[in-house]
Amino acid sequence: MNGPPRGATIFALSSGALPAAIAIVRISGPVAGDVLAALAGGRPEPRRLSYARLRDEQGALLDQAMIAWLPGPATATGEDLAELHLHGGRAVTAAVLRAIGRRPDCRPAEPGEFTRRAFENGRIDLAEAEGLADLLAAETDGQRRQALRLAEGGLGRMIDGWRSRLLAMSAAVEAELEFGDDEADVAGATDALGNARMALAGEVAEALRQPPAERVRDGVRVVIAGPVNAGKSSLLNALVGREAAIATEVPGTTRDLIEVPVQRDGIAFVLIDSAGLRETGDRVEQIGIARSYAAIERADIVLWLGAKADAPTEATTILVVAQADRSDVPGYAGAIATSAITGLGLDLLWSAILAQAQSILPSESIVALNARHRACLETVHAALMAAPEDLILLAEHLRAARMALDRITGRAGTEDMLDALFGRFCIGK
Repeated sequence: MNGPPRGATIFALSSGALPAAIAIVRISGPVAGDVLAALAGGRPEPRRLSYARLRDEQGALLDQAMIAWLPGPATATGEDLAELHLHGGRAVTAAVLRAIGRRPDCRPAEPGEFTRRAFENGRIDLAEAEGLADLLAAETDGQRRQALRLAEGGLGRMIDGWRSRLLAMSAAVEAELEFGDDEADVAGATDALGNARMALAGEVAEALRQPPAERVRDGVRVVIAGPVNAGKSSLLNALVGREAAIATEVPGTTRDLIEVPVQRDGIAFVLIDSAGLRETGDRVEQIGIARSYAAIERADIVLWLGAKADAPTEATTILVVAQADRSDVPGYAGAIATSAITGLGLDLLWSAILAQAQSILPSESIVALNARHRACLETVHAALMAAPEDLILLAEHLRAARMALDRITGRAGTEDMLDALFGRFCIGK
């Protein structure tokens, strides 16, 4: 069996790095109550934070702590759960963890195992678990808000609604197969099913048209591109506020992509300096230029520092004159004049970047879909759009759509996929 062994009582430090004011140790599983009673000399009243003196198996005092006893299944993991709120010193926490670990019926938790048990015990669905993982990794307000919408079950509720409609369609098909004798009745039922199927397909298509979650989670990709000596590296350094790239007057200084993560107004960006575009016989520079073109194709936004006529069309493009402090660098209509030396135009350029980013990011009123969600929904859409006249084939298409929805919430899935997801979590979560 893949994944951690099931059924054992697990424990881990669930709070932040030590030392800290408080260290929270969680214990989950069938003997969590026995462990708590052994440490504290008894179990407190359920769901009430209580004071206790914790002792090891020899009776030695470990700590004076606040403890909580949370009998399952109405707990975070769906199992009996105990929490120890310790003084947050390293020695105190280590002593308590050692005392628990000496019990033969307990073992340390693996990364994400508490959350995995919550999923397996029906406390959360798979999409909510993904939201929790994103929430733990969130570094910007935008990432936090999107992760919370997923973690709070927004996607699961939408999927459950679609699944109920698919079940109703499947039931109608089965009824026609079993009892439909009159041709007029069968035709009418088929028309009604077709209308219901196409309405649902339209809603799924609309969800697929929304901007992907990766732009929020991984950052909006902004590529700085143009010919050699256009001021790309200097502009990157000015935008991020540090010397992230080497900037010289030597043509072809930048040979490879330089990616710099940066946050602005609650939005994550990845700013990318690229090799100058020109004809060259230098093999190494040719490789860098090829990577520049590939980066432009993958970009969400391109800051173009070349001639307006040469601007790329693969992504949203902002025209920039990056050396406006020089008399030999002319500006042109529609371009933002900037200077890494004087700071001219940098705030205006950031405003333009932010405006473009807002237009391509998911709105705060929707739950953004990640690549896994989109792949499942594409299967749903394809199954709904297929229009077989045979009712048996239609039933199979509806079943395939339902199975794809179930993969999003975890009603259907593989152990390898679950292992990969829950392995993203820290120990104790």
